[in-house]
Amino acid sequence: MRQELSLNLMDTHAGGDVSRIVLGGIDPLPGKTVRQQMEYLRDDADGLRRLLLEEPYGIPEMSVDLIVPPSHPDASVGYIIMEVMGYAIYSGSNTICTATAVLESGLVPKEEGRQSFMMESPAGLVHIEAQVHDGVVESITCGGLPSYIDTHRATIHVPSLGNVTYSVAYSGGFYALVDATELGFHLTLDEEADLARCARAIVEAIQAERGFSHYTLGDVGPLPFLHFMGPVEQVGDHFYRSRSATYVHPGVICRSTTGTGTSARLALMHHEGRIKPGDRLETVSLRGSGFIGEFIDTRREEDHEVVENTITGKSYVLAHSRTVVNCEDPMVDCGGLHHILSDGHD
Repeated sequence: MRQELSLNLMDTHAGGDVSRIVLGGIDPLPGKTVRQQMEYLRDDADGLRRLLLEEPYGIPEMSVDLIVPPSHPDASVGYIIMEVMGYAIYSGSNTICTATAVLESGLVPKEEGRQSFMMESPAGLVHIEAQVHDGVVESITCGGLPSYIDTHRATIHVPSLGNVTYSVAYSGGFYALVDATELGFHLTLDEEADLARCARAIVEAIQAERGFSHYTLGDVGPLPFLHFMGPVEQVGDHFYRSRSATYVHPGVICRSTTGTGTSARLALMHHEGRIKPGDRLETVSLRGSGFIGEFIDTRREEDHEVVENTITGKSYVLAHSRTVVNCEDPMVDCGGLHHILSDGHD
């Protein structure tokens, strides 16, 4: 008799980026912390990520967030982020989607008005502030990772483009930041395919030339992200707006501007003296969706001036589903799944 494997999922999106939240169907993972459990999946059990981001179940433009028990006593839940580029230790859009899902699923009881709770990401504790009105999660504000500028206005020769000026920020991953106007883009939806090709060429050129090391994490792998920056306009007191687009290597332009991309922008604007604590920046995507980043404060860590920030956005629930995994399907690779999937019961 064929064993039936299944997953309990909630599909959500924030700014257009779909996050598939895995609420049940996974046996306990090795590792005492969320970070250790992420490393286990990354190094020994990558099948779940590939299953849900590849045909026939998903597409590379999606993300997956696995709910796991937290190791920190102050956290209500833990979560592991999976993307086409691998395992991010943090993501703003995924955090917004996961926080919404744990409220909508009842893992964290909803409270009318403003409520706060903690989640544990692979990067550590994340403070969540939810606004709930008439039982609806209207917004999530989450702490962005402390962000800093590693490189300011370096130049690299890209064979298909010529010389390109870029900066590099760390905001949960290393981001190349480039001026969209200098590259001939207006950041409109019809440019999406050209943006992806341009970003891929720049990222591969940077990867071939140099690597990056975080001051506490060390080598976190090749630079995976690029953020196109449109002109910044002031639209109110202490409030700015900029069209933006984030690329994830290989080949994906995110539907949203991404939380970590927005944090990277705040770090660069501070580095260039263009914002001060209390200022907010709304990054607007090719599809018109946006996240709001707020510059909270700075602190000195080793040789870096680190920007503390928050990201605010709204997530929408798309579907609740019990996804059946048929290992007899020739399009499904269950090789990395048998030892982590249960028999379909939560």
